[in-house]
Amino acid sequence: QYQLVESGGGSVQAGGSLTLSCATSYPYSDMAWFRQAAGKEREGVACIPSLSGAKYYDDSVRGRFNISRDNAKNTLFLQMNSLEPEDTALYFCAARSVGPWQVATNWKYWGQGTQVTVSL
Repeated sequence: QYQLVESGGGSVQAGGSLTLSCATSYPYSDMAWFRQAAGKEREGVACIPSLSGAKYYDDSVRGRFNISRDNAKNTLFLQMNSLEPEDTALYFCAARSVGPWQVATNWKYWGQGTQVTVSL
C-alpha cells in the first residue's frame, strides 16, 4: 500500500526558514507539494517530476522555496526560506499525476498534511 506521511511543520516568525519532509513507501513517481489555507482552495506549491530533473514552482514561492527528493531514502523535501504570513497553511505532499501538476484533482495519492504557521 502506497503511503505518504508529512512532517516538519511548525510555527515560525516571518523571515524564518522551515523544511518539510514527506516519507513515502516508494517515491519513484512524480511528486508535488500543495497547501490549503483557512477558507481557501488547495493550491499547488511545487512539483518535481520523477525523471526529468525539472522543478516547477508557483509564482508565490519561486525564489524562496526549493523542492527536492532523495529516492534512496524514499523522501520528498520542501525547503522554505523567507517565510511570510501568507505562507500559513496546511501543507500536503502528493504523488502520481495524470495531468497538469497545478490541478489538485489530477493527483492520486495524498498525505494527511502538516501545519505551517508564520507569524509577524
